Amino acid sequence: MPASRPLRADARRNREALLSAARQAFLGGDTDAHVEDIARSAGVAVGTLYRHFETREALIEEVYRKEVDDLCSAPGDLLDQHTPQEALWRFLLLLVDHAAVGKGMSAVLESIMATDSPVFDDARTAMANALSLLLDAGSAAGTVRADVTGSTLLRALGGICAMRATEGWLVEARQITALLYDGLRHGASQTT
Repeated sequence: MPASRPLRADARRNREALLSAARQAFLGGDTDAHVEDIARSAGVAVGTLYRHFETREALIEEVYRKEVDDLCSAPGDLLDQHTPQEALWRFLLLLVDHAAVGKGMSAVLESIMATDSPVFDDARTAMANALSLLLDAGSAAGTVRADVTGSTLLRALGGICAMRATEGWLVEARQITALLYDGLRHGASQTT
């Protein structure tokens, strides 16, 4: 859909319904969800789906992109509501939870991994930028060490979240994230 022309209200509702139905199917583990089933679940015709998304892969990409956009919009709100240190902690847990949610989508995401889609690079950049915002705020407040970048922290979290296939991984991932968080506070210019 060309970005230069805004969607009519009904088209916007249809698009959101399609994304919601696809998200529910993919995250629910229905990796073989057909576009016809997604369209039916959204209450629209399959032609409407194809007007918004040229291929099933384009729909998958957009569901993932929306998940990442929603996740990466959180730091501003967290900083408005919490201290920088608490905001960072909460966002780290959101990232771990995102990985847990992503586990349900990993099979459908494989269909776009072989393409030249920028969606994964875009996601990593957005997540690293979100982490950098929180790290900068914590560093300025003196509660987080200043020598760690968002990109480095994201790599560390990626290693934690790579354990997803293991039984009980989420509990362990949160424990390891707590250790990582403690390390981010160690060596900060002041303690709280």
